[in-house]
Amino acid sequence: MRCYLAELQLTDKVEVRDGRWSTLTLSRGQRKRLALLTALLEDRPIYVFDEWAADREPRFREVLYREILDGSRGHGKTVVVITHDDRYSIAPTAS
Repeated sequence: MRCYLAELQLTDKVEVRDGRWSTLTLSRGQRKRLALLTALLEDRPIYVFDEWAADREPRFREVLYREILDGSRGHGKTVVVITHDDRYSIAPTAS
């Protein structure tokens, strides 16, 4: 989790205390990144991202597409990504 907090630049904004986030008083972008982190921590078998990166800064698009999604797929997760961003095309994996 700490790695994701750092990658999503939330380390100095939020932490976990007694199993809960220390604050939700965050900017809109920070709340979206925290929601992404929360979804990842739930460790579900399937993730669906519908235009998650559409209004994100380029560095967070890179983190999502190149690290988080590729890493999730590498751990056997099914990842569905809906995007109009052709720069971040992800090829399906063979079963």
